[in-house]
Formats: sequence, structure tokens, C-alpha cells
Amino acid sequence: MKSTVERLSPTRVRINVEVPFDELKPDFDRAYKKIAQQVKVPGFRPGKVPARIIEARLGRGVVLEEVVNGAVPTKYSEAVTAAEDVTPIGRPDIEVTEIADNEKIAFTAEVDVRPEITLPELDSLVVTVDDVEVTDADVDEQLENLRARFGTLTGVDRAAAADDFVLIDLSATVDGEDVEEAQTSGFSYQVGQGGLIDGLDEAIQGLSADESATFTSTLVAGEYADKEAEITVKVTAVKERQLPDADDEFAQLASEFDTLEELTESLRDRLGNVKKMEQVTAARDKVLDAIVDATEVPLPESVVAAEIESRVHDAIHSFDHDDDRFAEFLTSQGQTREEFDTEAREESEKSVRTRLVLDALADAEEVSVNDQELTERIVYQAQQYQMPPEEFVRRIQEAGQLGAIYADVRRSKALIAAVRAATVTDASGNALDLSDLLGPDDEGADDSGNEVLEVPAPEDEADDTAATENGTETVDGADADAEPKASTT
Repeated sequence: MKSTVERLSPTRVRINVEVPFDELKPDFDRAYKKIAQQVKVPGFRPGKVPARIIEARLGRGVVLEEVVNGAVPTKYSEAVTAAEDVTPIGRPDIEVTEIADNEKIAFTAEVDVRPEITLPELDSLVVTVDDVEVTDADVDEQLENLRARFGTLTGVDRAAAADDFVLIDLSATVDGEDVEEAQTSGFSYQVGQGGLIDGLDEAIQGLSADESATFTSTLVAGEYADKEAEITVKVTAVKERQLPDADDEFAQLASEFDTLEELTESLRDRLGNVKKMEQVTAARDKVLDAIVDATEVPLPESVVAAEIESRVHDAIHSFDHDDDRFAEFLTSQGQTREEFDTEAREESEKSVRTRLVLDALADAEEVSVNDQELTERIVYQAQQYQMPPEEFVRRIQEAGQLGAIYADVRRSKALIAAVRAATVTDASGNALDLSDLLGPDDEGADDSGNEVLEVPAPEDEADDTAATENGTETVDGADADAEPKASTT
């Protein structure tokens, strides 16, 4: 097989391939076997029809077409593997240009590729993060939250006020019709928490037990979504939360400490650790931004287009892909569709650019991912999706996304290497050593074992850079097909 590569642009190449027929014998054998299973010829059992009979019955062209469709993807993969400095991303556009029977087949494949990227010197990067400062107010807030966890609710004979807990009955009507999904009784609600129905907090405050109020609000879900409804709320009980005194007895109840002073110091230490991890996260983000800003990255348009399509699809999906409803929503948010599309393109370009930079960084740092690291990430993501790891693995394998997780781990490790190499200072000018927080194995983890150095990613993590069997990658929604179909001219 002969193959040559023409660079059409910094992000696209054309691969020209010629395959002599003497290399296609296995493909002809497979083609005859497959066709023999599909045709019925009197006097021959299924799968036992000789090649000469197949050609006599169906014609040589049918066999050649089957051979081409089977051989081209494999030969394309071989050409990609043989090519130097060519890493395809996305699905190739393949065109069969010549079929010379008993001589050769020729085809071309145009495909987007990862561009050559010149990275800045990592040790030249300098970023500044906030100081670690734990105030008395921060500690007091944590102590109050702990007291709230051990609080008790006591019924009171008065009107409901902010922060009270109430039991309520709710009902709603739209144009006089009852809305069944908006009716409930005995619902526990904390006044002022919001997020349930607009106007509910205002309606409840001032109501005592067995009193009700009616107000108008817009429903956000169900059959009457986006419709104005008459909401009736009835308070059946009012309770206030009584907090335990902040003393040594409470410290013994709520912790392993004997005194309130010891508990308070522990809370201060924990807050300090949290803020240190926030420093690490801020350093990660700023180092990444510095690398991307200092790097010129030609963008493969098909990859950007796929990312835009994915973002638009996700946005409209919640509106049942109704463009009119989506446009109404954008209007209610003070945004036009044109502004949304512009924003989607800008975010998509940034996302693709970031991933290309991280992939180049991973190559430059010769980052690898071992089985344990890959397994840990799979288990972690399975927990996020509240799925057994075995079920999660099965699903990502069926979706062909195992390579995406591998790439995600590799990028995370590359970014951690960059943070280690960069100079990080706090706002007071002190140089920070983040080695302990980054972890001994180049994996940042918090006390629970969860990773803290996640690479910024699109909301749909299933669309990511994934290596496939033919050496092709996809970046954020660009499709890679291990068996691209050829078009014959």
C-alpha cells in the first residue's frame, strides 16, 4: 500500500491511498463469505455458494463494492498510523477515486487533524491567587450551621416569619381548571428558602395555622408550564427551630471534642484546608488560562461546528426542541437567538481551543494513564451518576466513550504538571508550594478522595476527545467512525 499526505490547512489534510489487489485477498475472502450467507442459490446450502457462482449471479461489481466498503476503513487506519505528525479528529470524508480490477483501488480521505501547537515555557508562567484567610465570622457561620443540624422544631402559636418551618397545603387553578400536579398537602417548607413557587414566601409570611392566602404565579413545569395560575396556600402548622447553646456540652454532642474551644479550632483548621484547596483550584484555572492565552491555536471548523451543535441541542432539548418556545425563553432572559448563537460559538471555540492545548501539553509532558487511574476515574464518575461501576462501564463501552474518559484523565494530569511547573504566589506575594495538595501521584484529591483538578469541560462529558481503533480522535462532539463508508465515483 502506498499513501501520501497533503496538508490543506493547519487543521486539515488529504490522505491519498493506493492499495494493490494482492493485498486484498483477505477482503475478497470476507466479501465472498458474507455475500454467500445472504444469497439463495438452488443446489447450494447458505454460506456454501462458490465465488464463481456469486459473480455469475450477482456480477463482479457487487463483490468489488463489498470489498471496497470493507477494506477502505482498514487501509485508512493503516495510512493514518503510518503518517507522521498526523492525528485525525472527527470522521474522514472518503472518496474512492479508482477501482482497477485485479490491479488496485485508490481513494482519498480528507479529515481534520490536531494542529501543530507551540506551547509557552511552563516555568515562565506566573499566577497569583487569593490569600488563605479564615475570619472569626467564617468560623461563626460554620458553628451556626452545625448548631442548626442539631436544632429542634417546636410548634408556636403565632404568624409565620422568615426562617420558620411550616406545614402547608397547596392547590392551583388555571382558567378555573384545577392543576392536579400542583396540589399537595402536609408539605414541610422553610419560609424564605425559595425555589418552589414565585411569591410563595411572601404569601406565607404573616399567616398563622389554619389561615390561607391566594396569589398569582407562573407555573414552570407540567401541562400548564408557563401559564399564570391562581395559587392557594394554607398553613396548617408553624414551627420555629430552637438551637442548642454553643457550649462544651454541645461540643461533646456534635463532635469528638470535649470543649467548645477545641471544636472551634477544628472548624477553623477545616476552613483553612478548604480555602487552600480553593487556592489550588484557582491556580489550576489561572495556569490554564495563561497557557491558552499564550498559545496560538488554529481551530478545526468541523470540530467547532460539532461542539456548537451539541450545545444548541442541549439548550433546546428541555423545550422539546420547540424553537418558538426556546425563543420565548431567551426573550424572557433578555437575550435574542442571535446573541445566544454568538455566545454558543464563542464558548465552543474556547472549549475546543482548551482541549487542543491540553492534548498538546499532555504530548509534550509525555503523560500516560495507567489502569488504576482510569479505574479510579470511572468509579468516581459512576458515583456522580449514582450508578454501579459495572453498569457505568457497560454503558460507556456501548457508547464508545471509554477513550473519552482516558483522554479526560490524561488532560487532568497534564494540567497538574503545568501547575507544578508554574510559579504561584498569593496576594501577599508569598510563593506557594502546592505539591502536597496536588497529590503524590499527580492527581489532586480532596479529603474524600474526589479529584479537585477537573479540566473544564462541556456539560455533556460524553462528547470528548476519544481515540478509536483507526487512530482517529474526536474533540467535543466531532464524530469519529471506526468504519467510515466510502463513496464511489
